[in-house]
Amino acid sequence: MRVSLLQLNSSEDPSHNVRVMRSMLDDAVADGAGFALLPEVANCLGANRKRQMEVLQPEATDPTLAALREEAARHGIWLLIGSLALKTDDPDGRFANRSILISPEGEIAARYDKLHMFDVQLSETEQYQESQGYRPGTEAVIAKTPFATIGLSICYDLRFPYLYRSLAQAGAEILTVPAAFSYATGPGHWEPLLRARAIECGAWVLAPAQTGQHGEGNGALRRTHGHSLIVSPWGEVMGDAGTAPGVLSVELDMASVSQARQKIPALQHDREFIGPE
Repeated sequence: MRVSLLQLNSSEDPSHNVRVMRSMLDDAVADGAGFALLPEVANCLGANRKRQMEVLQPEATDPTLAALREEAARHGIWLLIGSLALKTDDPDGRFANRSILISPEGEIAARYDKLHMFDVQLSETEQYQESQGYRPGTEAVIAKTPFATIGLSICYDLRFPYLYRSLAQAGAEILTVPAAFSYATGPGHWEPLLRARAIECGAWVLAPAQTGQHGEGNGALRRTHGHSLIVSPWGEVMGDAGTAPGVLSVELDMASVSQARQKIPALQHDREFIGPE
């Protein structure tokens, strides 16, 4: 299976972002991709809550989702929409940060709402309270496809290894980690965490990322790390997209999953223990 990670610099204009994604999907398919992956919040990325309320839609009427379902069917490929920001029925008006897997027929094969909210203060001037704008999910999700079983996750989930161990023990051979990873933490944390999850689980890790600056200023700018990565089950970085928008493609050898797990069958070696108190 040839996979393509689409590294985006999404704006706060969903229609513009869709045009960019369509063009990049054309490039990925021309390069032989059978599975293409988009990053987190592919439809709208910024920090302007008012703008989000104006342009975001519920899943049932979201134009980005409709367009990407058409693209998957047109090209006959599997497509992971890393995530979409979507309106919900949450009483506090919070959005969903939802990853959606689309089949080659354009049907929704799986949905996953981000479990772990990025509520952090990185410095006196940079802090994030994702839980104020987004409601967390409650369910871990795997999706079975003809080429592999896929475990879904999003960005900050990456820091919670028990989630990935659960996905791998449930059969996941590919772990997807679409992200809009902070520029402040990316240089030190992004690659080590992705390689650790691949090694711990003996799984392919596919991490399409946002890159660059997003938003329109006036306190609404965000900056993301880029460096979409493809990591083998042995922890080797097989592809790094750098910091420019573009398409990163690699051929996956799925036999390497069973080979890594046979050599180090750690997924079978859990033990119960007492403490700490």
